[in-house]
Amino acid sequence: MTEVDSFLSFTIAILLLVTGKILTMKVPLLARYAIPEPVAGGFLCAAVVAFVFFTTGHGIGFALDARDFLLLLFFSGIGLRSDLRTLLKGGRPLVVLLVLATLFMLLQNLAGMGIAGIFGLDPRAGLMAGSISLTGGVGTTLAWAPHFVDDLGILNALELGIAANTVGLIAACVIGGPMAAWLMARHGVTPSGDARLDIGAASDGPEPRLDYFAVLWAIFMLNVTIMLGTALHAAIVEAGINLPAFVTCLIAGILIRNLAPMGLNRAVLGMWPSLRQGLALVSDIALGLFLTMALMGLQLWELGGVLGFITVVLVVQIALTILFTLFVVFRTMGRDYEAVVIAAGFGGITLGSTATAIANMTAVAQRYGAAHRAFIIVPLVCGFFIDIVNAVVISVMAG
Repeated sequence: MTEVDSFLSFTIAILLLVTGKILTMKVPLLARYAIPEPVAGGFLCAAVVAFVFFTTGHGIGFALDARDFLLLLFFSGIGLRSDLRTLLKGGRPLVVLLVLATLFMLLQNLAGMGIAGIFGLDPRAGLMAGSISLTGGVGTTLAWAPHFVDDLGILNALELGIAANTVGLIAACVIGGPMAAWLMARHGVTPSGDARLDIGAASDGPEPRLDYFAVLWAIFMLNVTIMLGTALHAAIVEAGINLPAFVTCLIAGILIRNLAPMGLNRAVLGMWPSLRQGLALVSDIALGLFLTMALMGLQLWELGGVLGFITVVLVVQIALTILFTLFVVFRTMGRDYEAVVIAAGFGGITLGSTATAIANMTAVAQRYGAAHRAFIIVPLVCGFFIDIVNAVVISVMAG
């Protein structure tokens, strides 16, 4: 196994993100279905690494030390651009989306347990290809694997979870844009046309208004937010509550944005239109690099040992996600453009990760216009409420 060091891995991630951007600009199919740039570049790297392994037997690994910090940077930016008044207006849709995600977690787990039984496995092994790995992600998989191995005797639980998460992550990256495009065409949904994006800049339209101070203030405020968010995370962990650090950074950003003294608001946020563009730019780059590094680090050859079960269960899970999103989530969330963007992110909620959900939503927003409420509701459901509900669901169904 050749291990690529942190600096070179980060440099490769930058090159892959640039490659993905060029591909999405030059390949009409990628642009038509709003495939995120990190997916095009990151998965290309994962495919090449897998090809090298299968042809030579030699593995290549990447040191991805910067990946977690990029996620904190991204969600700090989300928080800093969150108007609490918009968040409060989104109260009911947030509850509705959480209920839908909870119902889908139960559906995921029942499907996983049923298929595991068909393959002669302990039905509880199917939970590792259900909400543990798909809705919960890698962190939840690693947290629950020891219980399944030591207490339930499911010795390959970790491999099942990692394999399911890997396939789910890839699928979540791919299905968001096409689902949004189908919903827009099928239901005649009118795009918002709002160029004031929450993340990044629009594909078409005027260039974002950036200057030296906008970017400099953005970097400073992001750093302050991360400092407050990590301190809040440490306090919460000390109190015995397990909450992802990116959620506390999101909360810290919301607090700074909405509770800062009026004098500070006038001095710093008085240039808000320009500062907003600086925050959007830095956040967009951070998200792109995070997802690129997550995909380039996939070791696809590790799926071989559980390929049969994983293939069947993931085909079923992906089909369930698509059908549930198109015919339940979109209709329940209002059948409008905000609902389309939320639908694009729902695959990330239930198959991939919060970052995947936001990347899919960003790709759609860059093509059709901003959806401000969706960019508040989805991260809160993904990163905060869903982890709590998922822990309860897993505890009950795993016995």
